[in-house]
Amino acid sequence: MTAITGVHYERLVASGRSLHPGVRIGRPGRARTYWATIAAMRVLRLRWKVSVRGDENLPAGPAILVGNHVSAMDPVAAVISHWWRVTAFTKAEVFGRRGAVFFRLMGQIPLRRGDEAATDWALQMAAATLADGHKVGVYPEGTRSPDPHRLHRLHGRVLIPVIRDNPTAPVHAIHTAYPAASGWRRHIDIRLSAPLAIDRAGSDDDVISVVRDALLALGGQEYLDESAARVKRRAAGLQA
Repeated sequence: MTAITGVHYERLVASGRSLHPGVRIGRPGRARTYWATIAAMRVLRLRWKVSVRGDENLPAGPAILVGNHVSAMDPVAAVISHWWRVTAFTKAEVFGRRGAVFFRLMGQIPLRRGDEAATDWALQMAAATLADGHKVGVYPEGTRSPDPHRLHRLHGRVLIPVIRDNPTAPVHAIHTAYPAASGWRRHIDIRLSAPLAIDRAGSDDDVISVVRDALLALGGQEYLDESAARVKRRAAGLQA
């Protein structure tokens, strides 16, 4: 992988701004404020007891981290104990809400679902991040899980092209759990797999199966072959 030039990167950013009019998207993958933000976030370790197992499986350099999604803090929890630069796909809607500045400071990639052009741009930004020698985070459940004890159906719309289009970047499963608090500190348990043996020329289902099985092996969750979004909609309907 060869890092893209500054000119190419600036063109990508300009293209992203045209795809997200009126939304401040920052500088995905290259935010100059990333390291200062992580340094400030490390103060959270006073309240968070973070346990990372398998970090020896993740050497320096580019990597694709595929995780379960329990909390909005999942990407932060993974880096406040290690000086990794992880750029995650984040719902584009978040960049227009309160707190959007945090995602710009972290240089996250806005992803607008159902928009082919915006999705293609997001994938290009991910490829640029990997070419820079950094890591990309993907949460293929698509939304935060309504049940932390279950892994919901994984979506391949972003996961598959990220893996196929970046063949030299190793793929790791990362599982994050939030056990019951002990005293005043919140516990966070993070587990990282060794590089997954993925046949990038295999079928989409085969690729997803390898990732799914690795996540289940790490976290011991139950698998539910239903999207997390659908489970949430059904629960909201029942409550209404």
